[in-house]
Amino acid sequence: MWRKTLVANRNVRNGYLRSGADHFEGASILFADVVDFTPMSEQMSPTELVDLLNEIFSYFDELVEKYDVEKIKTIGDCYMVASGSARPRPDHAHVLARLALDMREYVTQRRFGEHIVNLRIGINSGPVVAGVIGRKKFIYDLWGDAVNTASRMESHGSNGTIQITRATYDLIKDEFSCERRGTVYVKGKGEMEAWHIQSDLGA
Repeated sequence: MWRKTLVANRNVRNGYLRSGADHFEGASILFADVVDFTPMSEQMSPTELVDLLNEIFSYFDELVEKYDVEKIKTIGDCYMVASGSARPRPDHAHVLARLALDMREYVTQRRFGEHIVNLRIGINSGPVVAGVIGRKKFIYDLWGDAVNTASRMESHGSNGTIQITRATYDLIKDEFSCERRGTVYVKGKGEMEAWHIQSDLGA
C-alpha cells in the first residue's frame, strides 16, 4: 500500500496525471535545516555548496530508507520527511525521533571540507492531508496545520537541537529522554510548549 494516494490516482490520460489527496489522522513531520547556511554559502563556490548539500542529503536519504519513512522534498538547505502520511503506522513519531537523532549524530561527528555543519530539527505530530495536486511537475506533498507547526519548531529552534511539540512529546515521552524548553511563540497559534529530544532510552 506504498503511497496509496499515488497508486490510486495514477491514471494517465492525455499525458496528465490525475491528482488527488487523502487525509491521515496520525502522522509526524520533520524539518531539518542547516544552521547559518547563508553566511556559509557566501564563502563557497556554487559547486562546493551543491557538493556539501549532496553529501549530507544523500546520507539522509539512506536514513529515510533505513527507517522506511517518506522523504517529501528538499527546499534549499531544508530537508522534509514524514511518517504515517503514506500509510498508517502507530510508531510515526517514534521513528522520526530516531531519524532525527541519527541526522544530528552524523553532522556533529564529521567535517565537510573546511566546514562544520549544525542542524536545527523540528518535529510535530497531527492530522495531515497528503497527495498530488496540479498538472505538471508532480510532487507528493503534505498540507495542514501540523505541517506548518513542524516547520515553526525547526525555525524557532537553536543550533543542534531537535525541538518537538507537546503532540509529539506525548507520543514518545516514555521511550525518549526529552528536556522541556518552555514555550515558543508560533505565529497564528501563540505560545506553544516545546521540548528537546536528548536521547533514545532504548538505544
